[in-house]
Amino acid sequence: MEEFIQVIIRTIAAFIIIMIVARILGKQTVSQMTFHDFVAAITLGAITGNLAFNTKINHWNLLASLLLFSGIAFIVTFISLKSRKSRKWLSGRPTIVIENGKILEDNLRKLHLTLDTLNQELREKDIFDIQEVEFAVLELNGRLSVLKKPEFRQVLMKDIPRFNGQKETKTTFPVELIMDGIMVHENLEQNQISESWINNELEKRKLTLREVCYAVKGTNGKLYFDLYMDKIKNPINRE
Repeated sequence: MEEFIQVIIRTIAAFIIIMIVARILGKQTVSQMTFHDFVAAITLGAITGNLAFNTKINHWNLLASLLLFSGIAFIVTFISLKSRKSRKWLSGRPTIVIENGKILEDNLRKLHLTLDTLNQELREKDIFDIQEVEFAVLELNGRLSVLKKPEFRQVLMKDIPRFNGQKETKTTFPVELIMDGIMVHENLEQNQISESWINNELEKRKLTLREVCYAVKGTNGKLYFDLYMDKIKNPINRE
């Protein structure tokens, strides 16, 4: 009977502790399972399970292990948030599996992703014909993001003039130019974009590199800048 009561108490304590840890680690760990998030979730689950049911192991040892690993997971998450290079190694990077309507077989092999699985992912997005796809990207959380070819996209009011004789602009894959206030040199080199061109665009907008949180050249070729100072007086939602 004493052991049964101990299991109940330990189970309740384990639930409360893991809820607190989940709140500290944040929503990203819960909703977007990257490499280090997956490792953290599996390990924390195992430690918490032992804390709840394994009465043979001292609960203080398990609690110390849980708190230590939670601290490690928090530090890793913090590092990946602050450093883009570390984020690439810790979380991986999105992988293009379809580019300009062509399946990239080498990338599929590296991801251990079969054509059957790729087609299944597309069907889940209501795409039953792969020829409708212009770009498909396997994201860090394992989900597939898809950009359809222009002729298969849903027509919006802003798109109607394109069907009235106006010239249609070519769709390209978006290029991230600035991330966390730092130029993404790898993307610049791959897309033959010079730093001086970006600096000129910043000057036109009277901005400095440090003011820019994120800059991307969109599918329509237009530039989008997001600043650290958004000047939103009343945000809809705050953490």
